[in-house]
Amino acid sequence: MHKLLTDSPGEKMLLLGNEAIARGAIEAGVAFATTYPGTPSSEISLNLFQISNESDLYFEYSTNEKVALEVAAAAANSGVRTFCMMKHVGMNVAADPLMTLAYVGVKAGLVILTADDPFMFSSQNEQDNRYYGKLSGVPILEPSSVEEAREMTIAAFDLSEQLGEPVILRTTTRINHSSAFVALGTIQPRNTKGDFTKDPFNLVAVPAVSRRLHVRLLENWAKARSIAETSVFNFIEGEGSWGIVCSGVSYNYVSDAIHELGIQNKTRILRLGLTHPTPPGRVKDFLTGCEKVLVVEEGEPFLEETVMAFAQKAELTVPIAGKDETLFSRLYEFDPTMVRQVIATYFGVDDTPSQVPDLSDIPEIPQRPPNLCAGCSHRATYYAVKKAAEGMETIFPTDIGCYTLGFLPPLSMGDFVICMGSSVSTSCGFSKATGKQVIGFIGDSTFFHSGLTGLVNAVYNNHNFTLVILDNGTTAMTGHQPHPGVDMANFNRSGYGRISIEAVVRAIGVEHVSVIKPYKVKKSIEAVKAAIEHKGVSVVISQEMCTLYARSLKKLNVRAFQVTDKCKNHRDCINEIGCPAFFLEGERVQIDPNACVGCAVCAQICPENAITPVKDKKAG
Repeated sequence: MHKLLTDSPGEKMLLLGNEAIARGAIEAGVAFATTYPGTPSSEISLNLFQISNESDLYFEYSTNEKVALEVAAAAANSGVRTFCMMKHVGMNVAADPLMTLAYVGVKAGLVILTADDPFMFSSQNEQDNRYYGKLSGVPILEPSSVEEAREMTIAAFDLSEQLGEPVILRTTTRINHSSAFVALGTIQPRNTKGDFTKDPFNLVAVPAVSRRLHVRLLENWAKARSIAETSVFNFIEGEGSWGIVCSGVSYNYVSDAIHELGIQNKTRILRLGLTHPTPPGRVKDFLTGCEKVLVVEEGEPFLEETVMAFAQKAELTVPIAGKDETLFSRLYEFDPTMVRQVIATYFGVDDTPSQVPDLSDIPEIPQRPPNLCAGCSHRATYYAVKKAAEGMETIFPTDIGCYTLGFLPPLSMGDFVICMGSSVSTSCGFSKATGKQVIGFIGDSTFFHSGLTGLVNAVYNNHNFTLVILDNGTTAMTGHQPHPGVDMANFNRSGYGRISIEAVVRAIGVEHVSVIKPYKVKKSIEAVKAAIEHKGVSVVISQEMCTLYARSLKKLNVRAFQVTDKCKNHRDCINEIGCPAFFLEGERVQIDPNACVGCAVCAQICPENAITPVKDKKAG
């Protein structure tokens, strides 16, 4: 049985933050869940996907976040508690349905999780999605700990039903990916059978209806603000005239800092967990009597601006600060030391750093730059495209996935990326605007996410570029989740469809379509050359299973290669493809047999045929 289905209230279990959120959803009786995978939220989806295999929970990996929220909206309006998860940039894709769903509302709890990523550990930006709550009028809950992540997930479902509105659960990476012991609660029974009652004059958002629904939304917003005034997640602790307002993981840093600085008797903390709508009465009570106030929050000055506005309206003259050149930055992730130093600076407290332990006898950890995995088929595809386009002036729009790393030397195959699916549409723009040869790259999952519409546009408007679809049979970057082109038998699942990328591309009207096996280097180069020579839109589908995924399925037939004495040290293998299985021993190139998966691409490009299989030893 999946550990998150353990029906043992009070038992303590060590959980990742994302597991605690999934457990909270199970305890809340969630019966329907949708998502598009994205770090740092991926493990929530993974656990619910696994649980759906041994329970009556419905779970789906949708083609993108917009679709996921639209599917979820229908389920929640059929009276079924529904969870919709995404990383922060996914909310940009889901924003269209979110704005109107806030008007229409829900009949059963609908919680939308957005996992924000300060410092961009695995993202293209570090946007603060609390503004989506403000923009849409939807309440926001922000947990400060792993345990609270479980509690708030349950509370978010209750609040959603109390208001008849979706509720945003906003986390940041440090909550998603921290572990702690969590006390399990009671699992509520799931209501999996919904029903939909037709009510077009409240559910069909034509202008005449939406004008009334906007009034309803603002009334619900006022109710939510009233709830925030007394919410157990908004509390004041400590005594003193120095005030600190904080939310999320920053609350833990603040708590540690005031104890380390010895100012706990001078400092009051207003911890906000239900951060939108921010409760004006509670904030005003907190500010009254404060000599000065510091707002500690990761991301943008969301609370700071609100607190300042409340103070101005209440005619309070207390100094309030937060984001400032000398205080907190809007950049990157906070850490305990930085928060302590800023608190000390702002309140004029001596900050004597704790003694740093002597680590001089610990060897330095080797730096490991980001790189495609050893044997990754994307490397072989990039090499083939590079050779096919040799001598041409080319632009390479790329997309979001493992293959984004192809922009790094020595491959250097990636000139422009802004968001998922953008490689296809920007290829249209680059080719039309410059007249240069354009070769775009997109992954299989991303193709289904939002690449399709760009390709339709390309065919319809008769653009001229080559699109290479890197089909490795999974959503590799976020942990091997399925997508509509995946064989679900690999997940021991039945009853799913499977969509052929080649058939879809041909059906759209692309006239030149070829399918390559990128480990066959010469044939791949020839196929790409033919695609480039085609006038109009051409598509090359590069099919080879992700090596890590294949290994997990025991479908990887590994045979390590070695560099023999025939090597004349040209180092084409390193300089052209840069596989991390290579290393230098002295001045000689060697292959780590434990890293090599036997793709044989290096053997095919070696001018002396000096790379051969290891005869008596298999790697992996």
